[in-house]
Amino acid sequence: MGRSTIRGVVSALTALTCLTSVATASAESIAAQERTAQRSCQVDIPSRTSCVEGFLADSTPYRFAVPSDWNGAVLVGLDFAARQLDDPYIDRMLDRGFAMGGTTRTVTGWRLAAAAENQVAALQRFVAAFGAPRWAIASGSSMGGMISALTAQEYPESFDAAVPFCGGLGGAVGQWNQKLDTVFTLKTLLFPDSTLPVTDIPADIEGARQAWRSALARAQATPEGRARIALAAAIGQLPSWGRTANGTPTPMPDPGDPTALQEGMYLALSGGALPYIGQAMGSRRTIEELAGGNPSWNTGVDYARQLAAAEPHQRSAVRDLYRRAGLDLRADLRTLAGTSRIAADPEAVEYLERTGVFTGDLRIPVLTVNPIGDQISTVAQQQAYESVIRSSGNGALLRQSYVRTAGHCTFSTGEREAAITAIMHRLRTGHWAGMATPQRLNSLAEAAPGAEKGRYLPYRPARFNRPYFGDQLSGS
Repeated sequence: MGRSTIRGVVSALTALTCLTSVATASAESIAAQERTAQRSCQVDIPSRTSCVEGFLADSTPYRFAVPSDWNGAVLVGLDFAARQLDDPYIDRMLDRGFAMGGTTRTVTGWRLAAAAENQVAALQRFVAAFGAPRWAIASGSSMGGMISALTAQEYPESFDAAVPFCGGLGGAVGQWNQKLDTVFTLKTLLFPDSTLPVTDIPADIEGARQAWRSALARAQATPEGRARIALAAAIGQLPSWGRTANGTPTPMPDPGDPTALQEGMYLALSGGALPYIGQAMGSRRTIEELAGGNPSWNTGVDYARQLAAAEPHQRSAVRDLYRRAGLDLRADLRTLAGTSRIAADPEAVEYLERTGVFTGDLRIPVLTVNPIGDQISTVAQQQAYESVIRSSGNGALLRQSYVRTAGHCTFSTGEREAAITAIMHRLRTGHWAGMATPQRLNSLAEAAPGAEKGRYLPYRPARFNRPYFGDQLSGS
């Protein structure tokens, strides 16, 4: 058992004690309570696998599955307890000897700090049932990826490494400021007299989603609408690559084809099973309710500067589309500059800052994985995470990887497995030794049984245009 895991058991017991208000209880009595609360899983489990589940102190479900040939490593993540154990990735990792488990988001939702704390509490349940692991790895996808990175930051005594997949690593405040920029630009230039919400999302979330998607579809049918959609997407650092309404990926557009790039931007905004505009309505409504107000602002933001910093092929496409539509790009940028801006509620910002901002404090190795065409966890957010880690002097602990695919968290089983293999090498040897390079990750991905060709690629994301590292509420 590694030193970090030993410390982790103590840390997790302390966290669980605080959660249940039994500050005077001994570690032994807590472990006994946990064993009593656990039960065998009420789901079909693979052969030669043990499985326990139960509820944490805040009623969050948890579940762990352990193969008979357990290799000493456990992967812990948000949403595991909501997934079927016959998921190809879960099945593959259990077959390789990994224990897997975690929680759900059903109780915590966007209370990110509580969700990260629950990973520690869930790990303690694992220890009570199966004994201490040699390596505990925080690893989840989407919000689970963000939680994995927060867990690495806040609980290095409990976890030995983290592999965040497709996480919003710009932090809670930064990523929602970026989403505000996109929706504000669309509303200002395309629908200024409409009731389409930007903040203060109504209770009828589905109605707001459908209203936005219908409005965007109408705009996409005109040259003027297409040009302004492209501008909003470039300002908000969305990908110019998307999926159709039924989730089918489109070919990656040629960087020199403005029409294809614009179609990709539109699909990133409004296409696929999880459109950007839909998430911008539903999750913002939840966050505003939790935070007690609006945590996002664009006061003092220079959108002309943000366009100038966009990917070169997107800037070129915007200019070309504006020429085709007979529009004046400078005039639209002046309109954005002159429109009344949105101020944040300081208390709401403070709430979101407490629950999910990255500080650069990293003491365990982290390998991030992100699609370059992810419309929810936009790839530029990975640059913000790298920046704060490196500025804190912790860059040696971080490696970042990118996958050539469109859509949110659209990895193959082999690509996921490759990332876990790479972090295990780092844990066993203390060195990365080139294991996180695109070439090596593709080799690992393609070695899995029945694997497809690996899609890891060399990539450098654009500088994230709304970084927030705390105490930066300017002009609101």
